[in-house]
Amino acid sequence: MDIRHFVIGSILVAAASAPALAQPAPDERFSYVYGEQFKLQTEAQLKAAADALQRIDLKAAADQLMAAKPAANWTGFGDDRADDLYERARDLIENGKFDRALAELDRLISLKGNRTDAALYWKAYSLSKLGQRAEALTAIADLSKQFADSRWLKDARALEVEVRQSTGQAVSPASQDDEELKLLALRGLMNSEPEQALPTIEKMLTSANSPKVKDRALFVLSQSHSARAREIIASVAKGNANPDLQLKAIRYIGMMGGTDNRQILADVYRASNDTAVKRAILRSYMTAGDRERLFSLAKGETDASLRGEAVRQLGNMNARSELAQLYTSESSVDVKRQILQSMFQSGDSDKLIELARGERDPELRRTAIRNLGQMKRTGTSEALTSIYNSDSNVDVRKAVVNALFIQNNASALVTLARAEKNMELKKEIVSRLSNMKSPEARDYLMELLK
Repeated sequence: MDIRHFVIGSILVAAASAPALAQPAPDERFSYVYGEQFKLQTEAQLKAAADALQRIDLKAAADQLMAAKPAANWTGFGDDRADDLYERARDLIENGKFDRALAELDRLISLKGNRTDAALYWKAYSLSKLGQRAEALTAIADLSKQFADSRWLKDARALEVEVRQSTGQAVSPASQDDEELKLLALRGLMNSEPEQALPTIEKMLTSANSPKVKDRALFVLSQSHSARAREIIASVAKGNANPDLQLKAIRYIGMMGGTDNRQILADVYRASNDTAVKRAILRSYMTAGDRERLFSLAKGETDASLRGEAVRQLGNMNARSELAQLYTSESSVDVKRQILQSMFQSGDSDKLIELARGERDPELRRTAIRNLGQMKRTGTSEALTSIYNSDSNVDVRKAVVNALFIQNNASALVTLARAEKNMELKKEIVSRLSNMKSPEARDYLMELLK
């Protein structure tokens, strides 16, 4: 198939699949281009579309592209389904939508993952709020039977006492008012009589209060300069409460800042075997501005996923020098890929240009090129064009084409297309130009059709 037929096919397929491929916004263009977001099924569908295009079977090509779109726009990037369900359920509970939360919790329980014990607790809690006493007690019994060592058992036993003492009637709307009054009273007491308020807060953290009340109690503690307040929140951060509350305490300690609080986080990190806890501490180090500890863990942590999290937080802190050092010493390709992402996040286009030109690992080099495509800093377009012209590797050149497409740089793509002798690469460029609403792209496509 000659280039003229290819141009016609590309334009028609773009039109047939609109709005799927009609000039995506920058974030959508990122989802469309990068293979990291494509599932294997999508790759097969895109290949089928390309094959159909070669046969000039435009309808088949458009159908395959439309089928590929949902996965092509997938932005999960490692999101865990259980975590998503859990967060949705918690949000619904905090907003008093207990019946809807139950549906999410039942889905989570059916997954039989590491959130099942927490889901059973919140199921019991939601059922109790809906006045379904017997069902709530059944959920508590299931939790006790299936998870004898769960850190949710203490909360579950407190909830069981509350449920057994209740009348079994549906919870009235006034219960929300009671909760708000409790929070107001807590705030007032902390302002006027802080030493008297602390035992009350400590009791609230271990009772069957709602997550909203417990969270607010922790927040009140984080605003206090009292040594006792720090002791209570440190105790929660060390695991003397349910896992959700522990993560909240870690977050608030990071917000509190200060040498003593950063040392608490370091002690908890060293003592814990829980990846979720360690990840939360790394994020709190970033909040607290503890670049030194993050850098140390990014170098020395044996768990690659945690090294990657430390690198991510260094990117949030614009720690360009540290990231450059880590890239040289890091052995994991996955962590190196995260370092490249953090370099993009910190705006270090100079280092990315250097690695896009000199990195020996093909995958990492393409990642550096892709990240340059997301940056519109001075010199990135020129660097990408220079890489295209100096490197004969087809995959590298395709990565450059995609990067320029992400930048919406039709002018540079047209220049490359005019000079390109390799028909495969020329078609690659034309296919990108056909999806760009640009006068330069339109004029060049019309020129090819003459």
